Parts: sequence; structure tokens; C-alpha cells
Amino acid sequence: MKRMKILPVRLIVLFIFFSFCCFNSFCLAANVTYDHRSLIIDGRRKLFLSASIHYPRSVPAMWPELIQAAKEGGLNTIESYVFWSGHELSPGKYSFEGRYDLVKFVKTVQQAGMYMLLRIGPFVAAEYNYGGVPVWLHYIPGSVFRSYSKPFMSYMQKFMTLIVDMMKKEKLFASQGGPIILAQVENEYQWYEQFYKGGKEYAMWAASMAVSQNTGVPWIMCQQYDAPDPVIDTCNSFYCDQFTPHSSKMPKIWTENWPGWFKKFGAPDPHRPHQDVAFSVARFIQKGGSVHNYYMYHGGTNFGRTSGDFVTTSYDYDAPIDEYGLPRNPKWGHLKELHEAIMLCEGVLLNSDPINLSLGPSQEADVYADSSGACAAFLSNTDNATDTTVVFRNVSYFLPAWSVSILSDCKNVVFNTAKVSTQTSIIEMVPEYLQQSDSSADEGSKALQWDVFKEMTGIWGEANFVKSGLVDHLNTTKDTTDYLWYTTSIIFSEDEEFLRTGSQPVLLIESKGHTLHAFINQELVQGNSTYSTGTLVFSFTALIPLKAGKNKIDLLSMTVGLPSAGPFYEWTGTGLTSVKIKGFNNRTLDFSSYNWTYKIGVQGEDLRIYNPDNLTNVNWTPTSEPPKNQPLTWYKAVVNEPVGDEPIGLDMLHMGKGQAWLNGEPIGRYWDKRSSIDDHCVQECDYRGTFNQQKCLTGSGEPTQRWYHVPRSWFKPSGNILVIFEEKGGDPTRIRFSRRNISIPFPV
Repeated sequence: MKRMKILPVRLIVLFIFFSFCCFNSFCLAANVTYDHRSLIIDGRRKLFLSASIHYPRSVPAMWPELIQAAKEGGLNTIESYVFWSGHELSPGKYSFEGRYDLVKFVKTVQQAGMYMLLRIGPFVAAEYNYGGVPVWLHYIPGSVFRSYSKPFMSYMQKFMTLIVDMMKKEKLFASQGGPIILAQVENEYQWYEQFYKGGKEYAMWAASMAVSQNTGVPWIMCQQYDAPDPVIDTCNSFYCDQFTPHSSKMPKIWTENWPGWFKKFGAPDPHRPHQDVAFSVARFIQKGGSVHNYYMYHGGTNFGRTSGDFVTTSYDYDAPIDEYGLPRNPKWGHLKELHEAIMLCEGVLLNSDPINLSLGPSQEADVYADSSGACAAFLSNTDNATDTTVVFRNVSYFLPAWSVSILSDCKNVVFNTAKVSTQTSIIEMVPEYLQQSDSSADEGSKALQWDVFKEMTGIWGEANFVKSGLVDHLNTTKDTTDYLWYTTSIIFSEDEEFLRTGSQPVLLIESKGHTLHAFINQELVQGNSTYSTGTLVFSFTALIPLKAGKNKIDLLSMTVGLPSAGPFYEWTGTGLTSVKIKGFNNRTLDFSSYNWTYKIGVQGEDLRIYNPDNLTNVNWTPTSEPPKNQPLTWYKAVVNEPVGDEPIGLDMLHMGKGQAWLNGEPIGRYWDKRSSIDDHCVQECDYRGTFNQQKCLTGSGEPTQRWYHVPRSWFKPSGNILVIFEEKGGDPTRIRFSRRNISIPFPV
């Protein structure tokens, strides 16, 4: 009798378990194959609309809502790279915690009932520091990134196998009942093959190595138009409707449709009109595409020092979901309607081949029909200026310029890419004073107490080494820090002409990047700087106050991220290459070959005083009036969490350049660098016509980035430790938290 009582309980548990699995679409192992029309899941063709969401560019607390926002936006798949440098911190030392908890991210996708496209790479580009490849790998003897280099290939295969085995252990491939339906090896490599000895052999080896992992799902290589069977080549571009895979047996896959673009410090804001994004997607589906991915759907944040060279901490990308995790309308809503219209056509799209009909010089129809009588049509007008009316099946249809109409039954228009019904959301950053922890809100900034620590200028502690000549910055720091001090001294007699006449010599510095601060006799000097992305030369010029006797020159060289792509990009040098002073009896003296003393990093960073556990490593000076415009200064305040539940940005408009942390978490680099007033920006962007990243720029003469995302999950109700390292000087009393509010206006 006891056994009969227990048995129904077991059955109930099993029923609940299998119901949960099946509800989330992943109940049993799936057979993933493909043909010329689409991926095939257990014998059924399926259309995949995907969203790029990079797990390290948000935080675990945000993942469920981001994935849900993609699902509510009409998508069924999530895509992410795997970020090697964030996982293998040194050879064989791995990290899969916090923002880098890859398994948790994939399981979150699974729990949402969505599929996963895992781009293991492990090279990612992605405007990410060093393209996501660990810096230490550059210093392994014989290693040449992305080449037929045995050391590089060995470490690459070891890491890829580690990731594949990790996914297998957790049963996350579709062949095991998991969400991963596609995996990617390498990334946009074919064009680079020509620069490497054995480039083609490397690409073929990478494909073969990936297939040998036996994941049970297809592999892809984007922009690799000779990928060997069974690897599928895919397209990355603003438009991929004209792309065809190299084999007629393979489906048409678009791995990166760029709905916006990334931003660099000192550059204006790029934007892509939502009508054009929708047009590009509709054209791709019209021309037989069946797997489409937005890169990015949520761009997120380059926390800490993870951005590529000069790339801003914000990786917002003008994506349908903004950096803070909120829908960007009308883009998000307009694309949601597009996705719904496309999915109405899924069955007939994937089970028939299109018939193309000309409707005019720049107008055409692609018609899909099957034996059941189902029919769908895409009518397009690729003229970039002229609206027109076309006749299709004896019915007239109005087609705006540069648009596609979707007829889910070959009769009724369910969506046109140029017609927008979603209202534009209003974004407001609502500022509030930093509030002293445990003080009341109405005390405001007057109650805020700061602790201040002033860095030494130049060499602190013992020097790392002394050397004749200027060394390469990256080869010296190994990217353990942004900072490297170059220090020397010069002596002038009192009879120097510039001392008698009162003129000031000119300091002339050239560097491979990325920027620097110059100190003469402990004082920061202001100068003019330029950086040429073409020649990769940073130039700095400044009048300097020299004196009779000994003069100390301290130059703080800084990197702002490392290159993320390009032939032999890991060999790109950084740091000072020439130091001269002009103005000695009409002479220019070259100090480049002098003896220079070197120190890696700055003291506070070395002592990790941004970490709550290390705050006592230096002597802080408490004050309610922190120094302003003082370089090389650390500021610390203990603050309350901002009110409400809106996302938070740290307003750094009145600070100079540096880094910020909250409770030891790296907010990232900040910089007050402005875009040029000569940048060709627009008041309103015409969506019609071919888009490129320079077409729709805004923000001429404005700071490249003002607000820096601080995830809500990093806050405690009180006792939050905000630490700022200011390199060149700013006003910390004007730092604010800002709550990001988005509202939809009422119709007039």
C-alpha cells in the first residue's frame, strides 16, 4: 500500500518536469540539419530571428529581462560571442564567474524558451580589447594570432575544446536537448588570409578542428566564402539580400546585421534609421534568407578596461534595446511588427522557392506559394527617392521609396518597412545629488564627505628599470594597466637665451598612442594633441615653463583600449617614440635617446584601493571640500543608492579623464573628449538610400560620452563606495547619479 501511495507522487513530479521542459521548447535531444532553405530541427524547417546580447557587456541580474525583451520583440534566438580574454586570465587559469558566467547565460536563454547561436571564435573582434584574445598569448614564443602558428593554434584549440566540453557537460547543445543550434569558429577571416603565410591552411584547419568537436550541431564561419563542407559560410554587413552561400546545399544566414554602429572617444554619435534596418531585414527574407541576427540587439557596456582602442565605455550601438536595458522606440517597436509579419509567412517561406516578378525599373515581387494554397509575397521598391504604385495580381499597391511591403496572403499588406506606427520614446536623464550614506535625501550634496588621495607625479616606490631610449608601452605593461611613466631630467644654465628673454620652449612629443599627460617640475602642462588613425601617430605640443638648474620631466603614457582587429594587429606598438624640446638658441634638442626611468602603473591602482577590501592601503584625507582641477587624484565617497528602480548613469560631464568603480565593480574609463565641431552631423536622417556608418551622425562638438552605466545590481541600499581616479583634473562636487526615464508621449 505504501508503494502505491508513492507512485502517483513520482508520476506528478515527472509530469511537471517534462511539462516544464516542453513548455520551454527543449524537452528532448534535437536533430539539427540544414538544406538550401533553412536549418531543420527534427525534420522541420524553421525560421530564426536572433538578437546579439553579449553576456560580459551586461550583468547577470539584467540577463533575464534583456532576453525577455528580445522575445517580446518577436525574436526566437539569442547570439553571443565567447570572450576568451575574460575567461583565460593566464595560461590555464580560468574564470567563469559574474559577468563571465557563460553557462548561466546560456541556461537563462534556455529558461526563456529561446534558441542560442554560440560564436566561440575564439577571436571575436567586436570592438573588444585585443579582439577578445588574451594579451599574454602574444608573448608566447612563436605565437602569431590567427595564423598557421603552432603555439597559437594549440592554445586556440585547447580553449575551444574547453568551451565545447563545458557546454556538453551541461547538455546545452540542441543535440543534447539544449538551446544551442549553431556554433561559430573564427570570425571574418577570409580577407585577412592574404596577409599571413599559411592563412588559407589556418582557416581550413580551424574549420576541421571545430567539426571534430562533435557538437551535434552545424558550424558556421562568417565572411569565409570558401568554408569547407559541412561548415556554412555566412554574411556580415548592413545589407545581405544579395549574399549567397558558397554551396547551393546551404541556407542563407546573416550573422551580423548592424542596426547602428559603435562610438569612439572624440567622434560623433552614429545612428541608423529604423526604417532602413527594417528594409534590410525584409529584403533578406524576401531573397530567401532564413537565419537573421542583429548585431547588436543590446550593445551594453564595456565595463572596466574591456573596450577596443578608443572605443567608448558605452557600447550602446543605437540598438533596439539601449545600453541600460530599455527598449529604444520606435526602433524596437517597429522591428517587433516586422518580425510578427515575417513569422506569419514562416511555413510557406521555408517550404517553397520564390518566383521573382518585375514590377518596374526598381520594383519587384518575390512570391512564395506551396501546394496547400498558402501564399506570401514581398513587394519592394529599391528606388531611393521616388514613391510609386505597382500592380500585383491586378491590385494596385503603394510602395514608398526604399521600402518593402509584406503580404502574408499575397493580398493584404500586413507591414511596410517605411510606415512607422510606433511612437518615439522620450529619454530623460534625471539627476540627483550623490547622497551621503545614511543621510536624508533633502541634505543633498552639502552632507557629502569625500576622502582624497593624491598620487605622486612620476616614479612612486622603486622604479621598474632605467633604460637609454624610449620603450614600447604595451610590451612593458603587458596591458596590466593603462599607465606607464617615462621620467627624465635636464639641467639648464642661467645664460640660456629662453631664460633671458622670458620665452617658453616647446615640448614636442610623438607617440604610437594613445594619449598622455605631461608634467614639468610636478606641474601638469596643457597642450594640443592630435591622433591620426591612418598613421597611428599621436602628437602632443605644449609650451613648457623651464627654469635654470634641474628640470624634471614626467610623462604619463596611456592606452585607451587595444586594437581589436586587423592584419597582425597584436604587433601594433604603443607608447612614446620621440621627445624633443624646441627653443634653445634656435635649436631643437632630441631627448629620445636619453636615459629614462620607467614605472608601470599608478600607485593607487597597484594597491587596488578601488576595492573595498583595500581601502586602508593608503592614507586618505577626509574633506567636505575636495580639491578641484587637481590631476592624479583619487576621490572616494560612501553614498546611498539612488531612489526608484530606474537604470542609473554616472554623470561625469565635469570631470576630465580617468576610471570609476562602485563597490569594487569597474564602471569603466571616462573621458571628457568632445567630437569636432567640423564633423558632418545631421538634424534629421533620410532613411532612403544605402546606409553607412558616416551617414547619420549627431553630437557635433559635444562630449562623446557623458553618462556611464552603473547597474542597479551593483548597489546596496546604503554604504556604497564610489571611487574615482582623475588623471588630469575635474570637479568631483558636480558628479551626479542620473536615473534614466523613458516615456511615450500622449497623442495630440
